[in-house]
Amino acid sequence: MTKNYIKKINELPIWRGKINIKSLDGGLTNENFLVTDNSQKLVVRLGEDILEHHVLRSNELIATKAAFEAGIGPEVIYNEKGVLVIKYIESKTLSTNNVRDNIDAIIPLIKKIHHEIPKKLFGPAMIFWVFHVVRNYAKFLENNKSSYKNILDKLLDSNSILENISSPHEIVFSHNDLLPANFLDDGSKIWLIDWEYAGFNTPLFDLGGIASNNDFSKQEETYLLEKYYNKKIEQNLLKQYKAMKCASLLRETMWSMVSEITSKIEFDYANYTKENLDKFEKSFSEFK
Repeated sequence: MTKNYIKKINELPIWRGKINIKSLDGGLTNENFLVTDNSQKLVVRLGEDILEHHVLRSNELIATKAAFEAGIGPEVIYNEKGVLVIKYIESKTLSTNNVRDNIDAIIPLIKKIHHEIPKKLFGPAMIFWVFHVVRNYAKFLENNKSSYKNILDKLLDSNSILENISSPHEIVFSHNDLLPANFLDDGSKIWLIDWEYAGFNTPLFDLGGIASNNDFSKQEETYLLEKYYNKKIEQNLLKQYKAMKCASLLRETMWSMVSEITSKIEFDYANYTKENLDKFEKSFSEFK
């Protein structure tokens, strides 16, 4: 925890008396702190725009406010440039096993994201188009002489194949980052946090993302799709889903490749890249 962060937090005009600041683990695009004063517990998220990752904090703020109004996420207490303060929820962070075990509660939550949050949005909202994001990442990696330059053409070819096969695309509002650490269980309901990648997208990206991020079996994937769509899944939709699942793994891989170059947060991005590249290549080979 640096002196600059402590100074920034102390200067926020929202505190009631002396504050206690505790650093929170897990943030890969933000620095997160639990701050307690005389009457409240709040989470302070410090982070600027990250253009190479298509992260705009104004978009995150709009999505976070809409998520609260939809009953999905915590309340926004305060914001200014580079700062987002939200209400702290006494809860536990889910693991991959927890996500799979709670899928009957999580599927309605995903549906609510897709269909209720758009009704609550106020202000400009982004489109998160994974195939464009991948192409942008490739250009960034090329321009910055990444050690992965020799495989970029192959990844871009895969990206084009997946974009073609996954169409036509239904469009909803999506979270776009359904990692287990973004689910909170307070004992009575499950909440969703971290809306920096939120934007309009196909629902299959969230569905593929939650499956790949939480190691779903094929049986669990079938259950997920049938419960989400309330019907048996036709082969064409299944093929589109598999393409978007591959695309979510490709995006996660290239996100990590870029983060190896740009991130100042202490995290083993190289290993994370390898893990996700292996998962992507396995998924893509099975898909073909």
